[in-house]
Amino acid sequence: MSFVNYQTKEINCKIVYYGPGLGGKTTNIQYVYQKTSGDAKGNIITLNTENERTLFFDFLPLDLGEIRGFKTRFHLYTVPGQVFYEASRKLILRGVDGVIFVADSQVERMEANIESLTGLEKNLREQGYNIEKLPLVMQWNKRDLPNISPIEELRKKLNKWDCPEFEAAALKGEGVFETLKTMSKHVLMNIKGGLN
Repeated sequence: MSFVNYQTKEINCKIVYYGPGLGGKTTNIQYVYQKTSGDAKGNIITLNTENERTLFFDFLPLDLGEIRGFKTRFHLYTVPGQVFYEASRKLILRGVDGVIFVADSQVERMEANIESLTGLEKNLREQGYNIEKLPLVMQWNKRDLPNISPIEELRKKLNKWDCPEFEAAALKGEGVFETLKTMSKHVLMNIKGGLN
């Protein structure tokens, strides 16, 4: 749920990048961070524990306009990809406004994608979210690699909600901003709908 700061006249929205380990979540956030102008973003924060890493930063997009005189600040998070960090994943999903599911397109990673998506559904449900009502965007990452699943198969196995989807090669920056821009628009439409 977005947080409204009346003092700074900002609406703060939380977007979480979710997906299997080594699928490209961190690469997405690092690319966005590198390409966002300095005065529009906060520091990137990395929370490292013994075996996991969570990244976070916030930024103020300049081209999305205002909602009733309030600027919108987006807070981007990654979740640790490994399944044994379920508690961290749940914690990071708390208060989420939208989820970008980063799927690894490599054929041998399909089971990991399915397992991660099932975990996402379960974790959201446990916190009272309905995945069908939450802004969700699918990113088919690593499209530049050999041995990748066809888009139709990814869609059939992972996108049962028919949500927006993008092909990406996050290391090259391909599809990264398109995915984020679509998510941002969906989150803003949700907020505007709640303000009426």
